[in-house]
Amino acid sequence: MALSLIFFATSTEIPVLELKVLQQLECHFTWELQKKHIDPDELEERTKEEALENLQKAEEAVPLEYPGDVEKRSLVTWGNCAWVHYHMAKLTESLLQAYLKKVESICKQLGSESPYKLELPWIYCDKGWTLLKFGARYYEKAKESFEKALEKEPENPEFNSGYAITVYHLEDDNFAKNPSGKESSLELLKLNLQEIDKMEEGEKWIKEALQKHPNIPHVLRYAVKFYRKKRDVETSLQYLKKALSLTPNSAFLHHQIGLCYRAQYLVMKQESRFDKCQAKDKMEELKRLCIFHFEKKVECKPNFFYANLDLAKRYAEEGQLQKVDETYQKLLTGNNQTPPEKQQLNFKYGRFQASHRHSPSEAIKHFLAALKIDFDSSERDKCQCILKRLLENKIRKGEANAEDFTILGFIHQLNGEMEQAVEAYEEALNIDPWNEEYSNAILKLNLMPKLGISP
Repeated sequence: MALSLIFFATSTEIPVLELKVLQQLECHFTWELQKKHIDPDELEERTKEEALENLQKAEEAVPLEYPGDVEKRSLVTWGNCAWVHYHMAKLTESLLQAYLKKVESICKQLGSESPYKLELPWIYCDKGWTLLKFGARYYEKAKESFEKALEKEPENPEFNSGYAITVYHLEDDNFAKNPSGKESSLELLKLNLQEIDKMEEGEKWIKEALQKHPNIPHVLRYAVKFYRKKRDVETSLQYLKKALSLTPNSAFLHHQIGLCYRAQYLVMKQESRFDKCQAKDKMEELKRLCIFHFEKKVECKPNFFYANLDLAKRYAEEGQLQKVDETYQKLLTGNNQTPPEKQQLNFKYGRFQASHRHSPSEAIKHFLAALKIDFDSSERDKCQCILKRLLENKIRKGEANAEDFTILGFIHQLNGEMEQAVEAYEEALNIDPWNEEYSNAILKLNLMPKLGISP
């Protein structure tokens, strides 16, 4: 890869403080890749300009490949760009600073303790593939990187493939010393058959792998994934419990066990519609076990956003409303969520307030908070529709206050319905005639068309 062959250029004089910042970035330049492991003749053929061209292409490809995670997926590329501009010294100093600010901004947004570094599974994965390409000296470090990625996302096919390929290469190097050593990684690679729906052949390799390597967590997780796809919940639970005995603090395993118990409960619930003798005690036990493992999942990873949302949903289904409130309040008082997560949090809490607490005022408060987050999503669209319906219902009943009309005006304004927006703000001003905020809003809305300002 051309990109990996230009990282050893000699830099000119740059402030020491700036270099210390660059050394904190997660990218090819900081992954301890050694120039002596590269062919010098090939290295001389590469230029910084070519590197920048390749990096630009990589940066442009991210929104196409990962439209929902552009900033996170760009961190390594931004780090590489900063380093290349560093080596070009004063010629591109402003661009160097621009890329550092990009990295700093996303690190701050996601609540990282370091201003220039984030621990993300995709970064570990990128590092693993890079180390793998640099040859045998880097295989152990590549394996460690893929293992770290798998700790965050155990089911990710790319992370599992990278791990299996790396182990295969490691065993290949040691093959002369241990002729049977390649079997484990070959089995891991064969387990990928399940990804292309070759269920019968996939199950054959699953059983062989489990027989040879019954206590390897990654093999057990493959088996769990396979049997879950096959809808064999009992077998999935069997291997999940075994894996949990090996890694008792795995949030992932507790989550999967909880899902299995919930699946069993839903089956029994469906069957009980036709069989009134179905044991209710068993169904209650399944619900209890589901919540228990979801609670353990949150206990293992207290700041895991989606784990908390799942747990809140289970509490709501069981009528444990106080625990639902406590879970949502814990998330609302946190400050480490991304804008899309904050939007989803307020949307879900708004629905809870409307459907379980029967509190339209609280529901409106959280739907509005979600709507004000400038991120296009299905949740935002739903918030707008639900808000409008709740407000119009209050107006129809004669229960609307001035603030309700301003929210309705805000919704009309978002949709470019300027006349309706003015009418809503005027209704608010009728209720509260001395409110400057409302009168200023009306003045601004009336002036916008005259000034040629679009809504």
